[in-house]
Order: sequence, then C-alpha cells, then structure tokens
Amino acid sequence: MKQLRILSTGDLAGIDISLADVIATVEGAYRTLHAGESDNPRKLTVAPRDGHSVAYAMLGRDGTRDVVAIKTSYKHGLDKGRDEQHYYTSLTLYDDATGLPVAMMDCARIGSLRTPAVSALLARELAPPGARSALAIGTGTQGRLALPFLLTTLPGLDRLMLSGTHPDGIRAVRDELHRHFPDREVEVVEDLKAAASDADVVVATAGGHTPAAVEADWLKAGALSVLVGHGLAPSTLHRADRVIATSEAQMNVTGTDMADANGQLPSVDAEFPPVLAGAAKGRTGADERVFAYNSGLVVTDIALGHHFAQLALTQGLGTEVALWQ
Repeated sequence: MKQLRILSTGDLAGIDISLADVIATVEGAYRTLHAGESDNPRKLTVAPRDGHSVAYAMLGRDGTRDVVAIKTSYKHGLDKGRDEQHYYTSLTLYDDATGLPVAMMDCARIGSLRTPAVSALLARELAPPGARSALAIGTGTQGRLALPFLLTTLPGLDRLMLSGTHPDGIRAVRDELHRHFPDREVEVVEDLKAAASDADVVVATAGGHTPAAVEADWLKAGALSVLVGHGLAPSTLHRADRVIATSEAQMNVTGTDMADANGQLPSVDAEFPPVLAGAAKGRTGADERVFAYNSGLVVTDIALGHHFAQLALTQGLGTEVALWQ
C-alpha cells in the first residue's frame, strides 16, 4: 500500500533507546559508507543574503538496509535570540527493495542523538591516550547529551566540565547526565581558558551567538577539539597538528566561519569513515593537537531513523496518510 506513516515528535519521544545502541547504529553506517555500499552526496544549502535563515537538503542511500532517504532542515531567525528562532527538520525513508515508503518523521530527535554519538566516536578514535578530562561548550540540544555520550565511549573520564550561560540549559545538561550516569557530576566553569587548558577533549556545541572561542594556544599538548557548532576559534583548526573531518566536502560548505583571513580552510589529513574502519590514520602521536570537524552525514540519519521507524512500527506508533491516493 502506498501509504506514508507519519511519525511525530511525540511518537518518537516515547521510544526507548540506549546510548550504546545509538553509537553502534551510527558506527555501522560509517563502516558501510567506507565499504562503498552506501551513498552520501554533498549536502545542498540555500540562505538569503542577510543570513536570517538557512536551509539544507541531504539525499542518501543505506546499502545495508536498502533504504533511500532525504533529510531537510530549515532554521529561521538566525539574527534573533534562541527563543525567537524556528527550526524544522524531517526525514523521509523509502524501502529500495519493495519501492514503498517507510515513514516520514520529525528528525529533531534523530539529530540530537546522532550528532553527539559521532562526537563520542571521534573522541574514542582520536582522544589522547589515557584521556581523563572533557569540556563541553554549550547547553543547547547538542550540548545536553555531549557528556553522556562521551562517557559511553570514554568511561575513564573523571573530570567533566561545562561552559554555558543559560541556567535552564545548564540544568538540562545536569539532568541528562544524571539520567544516564546517576553517580557522575559536571563542573560548571567560568574561566574558559583555564578549563580548555586542562581538557583532554573539548566538544564545542554552542550556538552562533556564543562569546566562547577557545584559541589554539589554550589547548594542552595532545588535546582533541571537536567542532559541532560554535565555541572554537579558527586558530584551533589552522594550527592543529592533524585535521580530521567526517566529510571534507561538507566542512567546506558549512565550516566557512572557520576560514582564515584569506577565506581559506586547510585540507583535512583524513576523513573519519576510513579512520573508523582502520584504513586511514587518525591520531599519529600522543602530543598531537587534533581538530575534528563533526558535520552530520545523512547516512547516519538514515540508519538511526530507520531503526526508530522499525521500533515505532512494532509499537504501533504513527499515523498513516494516503498521500498518493
């Protein structure tokens, strides 16, 4: 039947999934992509000249699941405060074996899980040996799960730091950490330079209006800095000993705010899928300062979205719509 199952924000919110399951699903998508079994073309983007909004479209195919999908994201009010912004993102999945639609879903929860899972995988592969301390910058959607995911792949972390200014966001970070790791606490830091200089792993997830900007000189030898949103100065990229990106093409599209005075971005030393698969080197020395650019690949959205869709189907969630009838 050519009916489309719609999975709303509420439908997906009720689905229980472990952090380890999310990480395994995302890691599998990367490995399948590296094996040449999936397709992840460069994302398309459009934005008005005044920069008040931005929209992305990403098409991909998961060869393991035989699923084709398209993800769209639209954010409005980039020139306004967080409470005045609007953000909509959706994922539509099709079964490439039967030719039938699988589901259309709100992709916000998928993205809120997929992105910190990727950061955690980057940290697992690229953090300095014996990493003990981590600093998360930002308390928005991505910042709230950054530390729990990091602890899942780096259980040896014993100092967790947070740089943030929004009381509700800080409270949400603490709540998420306690939900997954009830015995762990996060230290809210005011001196960003001091915190960054003590961190083995820095994950920057802040929004575009953040005043936070960690400089390369602040980082200790061997530190890993992961850029998801904002919170790192361009020097951390340009002066890094090694640069890894989930996708160099996407970094060149979405990472222009990290360009140097000539508008240039450095070449990456390796992309993450082959690093994860063991076909390329990530870190090559304990004292290397490594910069990692975390730009979401749609194949990870497809894998996690399809997993959620299957869980939703077994639970009878969603609404079927006769869109093509």
